[in-house]
Amino acid sequence: MKLLNQSLKYLSISILLIVSFWSVIFYVNMIDEIHDSIDDGLDNYKLLIVQKADTDSTLLSKRYFDESNYAIREISQSAAIRVKDTYVDTLMYMPDEDDLEPVRMLTTAFENNGHYYELKVINSMVEEDDLIEDLFWAVFWLYIILVVSIILINNVVLRRLWKPFYNLLDQVKHFRLGQSRNLPAVTTKTREFNDLQQAVNTLLQHSLETFEQQRQFIENASHELQTPLAVATNKLELLLEKGTLENEQAENISQVLQMIERLVRLNRSLLLLAKIENRQFFDNRTVSVNEIIHQSVEDLEDFSAFKNVKITVSETTTIEVFADVALIGIIISNLIKNAIFHNVPDGQVFISVDANKIRICNTGKNEPLNAEKVFNRFFKSDAEQTGTGLGLAIVKAICKLYDFSVHYSFEGGLHCFEVRFK
Repeated sequence: MKLLNQSLKYLSISILLIVSFWSVIFYVNMIDEIHDSIDDGLDNYKLLIVQKADTDSTLLSKRYFDESNYAIREISQSAAIRVKDTYVDTLMYMPDEDDLEPVRMLTTAFENNGHYYELKVINSMVEEDDLIEDLFWAVFWLYIILVVSIILINNVVLRRLWKPFYNLLDQVKHFRLGQSRNLPAVTTKTREFNDLQQAVNTLLQHSLETFEQQRQFIENASHELQTPLAVATNKLELLLEKGTLENEQAENISQVLQMIERLVRLNRSLLLLAKIENRQFFDNRTVSVNEIIHQSVEDLEDFSAFKNVKITVSETTTIEVFADVALIGIIISNLIKNAIFHNVPDGQVFISVDANKIRICNTGKNEPLNAEKVFNRFFKSDAEQTGTGLGLAIVKAICKLYDFSVHYSFEGGLHCFEVRFK
């Protein structure tokens, strides 16, 4: 969830709690004020009735409520002494009404010419209930209006306030070491955003310097290694061509040449792996995986014939990815070459192309490899192998670069590598 939406969520919840708490207090106070107002009216009405009873004794015989909203009945002195003024809310049939209506009733007692009477005075609360209902809906709509207003204001004000942050974030997302020339920059008067920009640019500048140093080191190291290796190879080949060496000497020199050739391959593989991890390959375009598979099979035809390995390709769909064509070619050629190299005489390699994935399976030793280490650098299932041990590590690095996934499994006596393109 975006920071802006989170702030809106917490702000709306806070307003709901505050308005709800305030509404309860407001409701209780309003009810209390309404009851006080009605009770004062009932007290005044009581005094008027008592005063009028002194001059008009017929009022003392009024036993039932009518339009005058009071009733009187005679009681004993002891009962009158026990009566205290009480105010209660109740329901009662009112004149000209079919339903029960809420009323506020005062129960009291008074004395008239040595006789004691119980007086009940009522006042309709229909209008008061309507007022309370109106107050409830007023509070409810007040909350809705406040929330909507805050959302609208935040979408205008906060979006504008956070715009420099999102601009800086977008520039950082699209920044690429070795490709982006300018550091992220935004114009803002907010001190925190300026501090963030300065901190980000400091880190990026340090990363750029480190990246450039690594790139120069890799290039220099590769060049410095290639030159003496090439010179040594040429001189040893000249010695072999002269034909003046004894068989044992020639055999030793041949072994040295093989070691030098292995060092050359190792140097190239390490250089390639370093470039991949430093993201120096980004000539991305739409690449047909099917075409690269067929090209790799054709390029390795002589190698597979020499190893007497049959390659079978099955395709159920066409896969296209947006990536560097050279790196996709390295993934496929390394896996096919690995499947041929680690095969058995008269073995087979099965290549299948399905929806968004390829599987390359080969016959080989009837035991699984270590799935946790097979993609590690310099891992070899057999200590006598002459490879560099970097082929699968390079495949893993390229897949990680493009967020692909690669997995090894041993199924039905076949060693399978699956690359899933996301």
